[in-house]
Amino acid sequence: MSARTRPLPVSPSAAWLQEGYEHIWMPYTQMQTAPLPQAAVATEGSRITLDDGRQLIDGVSSWWSACHGYNHPHIVDAITRQAQRLPHVMLAGLANEPAFTLAVRLAEMTPGDLNRVFFSESGSVAVEIAMKMAAQYWLNQGENGRGTFICFDGAYHGDTIAAMSVGDPEDGIHGRFHGLTPAQHRIPLPRTEETRDAFESFVAEHADTIAAVILEPLVQGAGGMIFHDAETLRTVRDVCDRHGLLLIADEIMTGLGRLGTMFACEQAGIVPDIMTLSKSLTGGTLPLAATIANDRVYEAFLDDDLDKALMHGPTFTGNALACAAANASLDLFEREPRLEQVRGIEAHMVSALEPCRGKEGIWGNVLDVRVRGAIGVVEIESIGDMNGLRARFLKEGCWIRPFGNIVYLMPAFTIGTDDLTALTDAVVRVIGEA
Repeated sequence: MSARTRPLPVSPSAAWLQEGYEHIWMPYTQMQTAPLPQAAVATEGSRITLDDGRQLIDGVSSWWSACHGYNHPHIVDAITRQAQRLPHVMLAGLANEPAFTLAVRLAEMTPGDLNRVFFSESGSVAVEIAMKMAAQYWLNQGENGRGTFICFDGAYHGDTIAAMSVGDPEDGIHGRFHGLTPAQHRIPLPRTEETRDAFESFVAEHADTIAAVILEPLVQGAGGMIFHDAETLRTVRDVCDRHGLLLIADEIMTGLGRLGTMFACEQAGIVPDIMTLSKSLTGGTLPLAATIANDRVYEAFLDDDLDKALMHGPTFTGNALACAAANASLDLFEREPRLEQVRGIEAHMVSALEPCRGKEGIWGNVLDVRVRGAIGVVEIESIGDMNGLRARFLKEGCWIRPFGNIVYLMPAFTIGTDDLTALTDAVVRVIGEA
């Protein structure tokens, strides 16, 4: 039975589901074989209410973005007030207060001299802008041969063409596009003496052709929640400095508190030349991303010649409504104990997920259990029935979305103890099923 003719459950509130499913194209979904989506009708805190009245505990905070939980009144109020007076004006030649205020706040809170903020609507686009900045930085100085990037095994930086090119085409989700994307230099992360030496040698040989090195600091997210330590990050920064390369830190997933500090780079004491942010920037309410450059990068674009300006401008760059939400989200980081909450989540998951270690069950054999900040990961040798495993978590009343070979939790920082315990208990119970 095809996706178009598959019968749908009908409830009084879900006629839109039956009609809309005939026309929508779902993300990361094989529409021929995927089960029907759950009809969500309301959210609150860490809960998603479905059209049939069931409530799910959200274990992944809507792709890691709803850091303050759903419907936080401070963010809702900020959005409502902004929508009533100025939802959006173009940022070319016009200014709006939320965007300009947010730029100041991000420049003040990010490390070092990351002082210039370029807004866009998504993380993938923020990465594309970072790559464009890095490449043009060299062009503006008369160096025309620096058009490629160093990236790392296991990386994921987004779904647009250039962003895919610095991801992992073999082990990642974009393998079918290998050959379509620009060729980049993908090498192992310098986590051991051998790989550090290899990284140093590679950079020394190719430095004059490289625009920048790009990486996800401390945790590679969609590539499999792969962890590395602060020393690895310091090694990358040091090698970039010694060979004159720019460093792009993709903090779209790791930034804004997820790992227990506002930015992952802080844990290594390093400052990138360009940083990207998105996801939690608006507390998971509206699309917004930021590409933040240091003074050195920004000043390379200053000239009487228009061609040396950054010729980029999404229609909704600096969207006032999204920036108002982001300012409210930053208020909450200042006023409420978010980093302390992350440390509490980390402590809970370290002990609560440990019983999964070494389990051999119907869903696969457990290879590793790891936790960092508000990220808990159970790595499985191979998940044979992904749809079945996801459905099993639904029966537990939990919204947990395994991918690849991992089951992971990335809840809202505000999740209550009972809900967090329900999530970790569900993972232990399901993974242990024989």
